[in-house]
Amino acid sequence: MTVSNDIRLPGDRSVAVIGGGPAGLMAAELLARAGAKVTVYDRMASLGRKFLMAGRGGLNLTHSEPLAAFLARYGDGDPSLRQAIEAFPPAALRAWADSLGEPTFIGSSGRVFPKSMKTSPLLRTWILRLNNLGVTFKLRHRWDGWDDDGRLRFVTSREEVLAEPDATVLALGGASWPKLGADARWAETLRAQDIAVTPLRPANCGFTAAWTDVFRGFEGQPLKGIAADIAGRRVRGEAMITREGIEGGAVYALSSPIREAIERGGSAVVAIDLMPDVGAAKLTERLSAPRGKQSLSNFLRKATHLSAAALALVREAALVKGVPLATLKPDALAALIKAAPVKLTGVQPIATAISTAGGVSFSELDEGFMLKRYPGIFVAGEMLDWDAPTGGYLLQASFATGVAAAHGAIRWLSINKG
Repeated sequence: MTVSNDIRLPGDRSVAVIGGGPAGLMAAELLARAGAKVTVYDRMASLGRKFLMAGRGGLNLTHSEPLAAFLARYGDGDPSLRQAIEAFPPAALRAWADSLGEPTFIGSSGRVFPKSMKTSPLLRTWILRLNNLGVTFKLRHRWDGWDDDGRLRFVTSREEVLAEPDATVLALGGASWPKLGADARWAETLRAQDIAVTPLRPANCGFTAAWTDVFRGFEGQPLKGIAADIAGRRVRGEAMITREGIEGGAVYALSSPIREAIERGGSAVVAIDLMPDVGAAKLTERLSAPRGKQSLSNFLRKATHLSAAALALVREAALVKGVPLATLKPDALAALIKAAPVKLTGVQPIATAISTAGGVSFSELDEGFMLKRYPGIFVAGEMLDWDAPTGGYLLQASFATGVAAAHGAIRWLSINKG
């Protein structure tokens, strides 16, 4: 991994990196490699807590799909975000992981994981590397903005600490899982400085639904091998029934259009195809077979091989439509199984979301990820106004914007602090 333009800074250049997640640590590494004296501040007692959480079920670093398709996952994201990822693409992230002794592999879904499948070995080696590069860590330091003289102000358990670095990289994360460190207190701090911050909203999150009491009994049951549709977007995956609604990969991937529909009209209807690999005509043929003396439940179970939870969802959808399931003809029943409507009425709290949308507007930044009206202050990671699904896209953008902010800071320091 190389530093942009091979710039080497004098050793007296100091940089404060605020936030010890992937974006902040990546910025710290590049700045230290360029010769800057780097201090990383974090309000928690240890680094990378949300990063560790992300790897709890297997650390999905990035995705292997072609770059054009990869970039499309960010929707209408700002061109600066796309440029940052193009400059530090998935291949570069995989090479970086390999340099830490954590080679990666491509899973059957195209997602990229370290062979250890864990965050902790990579993070330990990374922190050791940063220590060897001379990076200083100041933990349990909560950033509280600037004082009247423009110095960074930190609050610890015992005192207020002031710092006056030559440059600052802000990488404090979004607002999800605040107990792990990212509580978004920075949003009001920046708004007080007239910096445009788009309101933070839950992303990759669960949604509420007005289930019947009977269907709530399937809480914790998965819906496997489904496809979910909304607003012309279709996603294959799984979902999980919760007492108050639904969550899971297929839902997370559609969280943006679902959230937008709820914001516009108060609710959103997602069509769930419970048998995406079986066409409607073939399914109708199966359901047209004589039932004989079988109960409807047994007949459907044998004809569709659906789980009890999936069949319960079909019944739930029929109730919503006000049509008894037993009265449906085979073609109508097949249509319901292929597109069971689920009305979602609300968004789960932001604190429980995997990530957040919104943040510092890209219009506030120059091409080096520096705040235009505040020279020497750079922004990276989930603080920025972008949204992405799970599958490696969240971490990739965090790492890539950390690289972009570091490169911007290096260039700025080489020109303005000479």
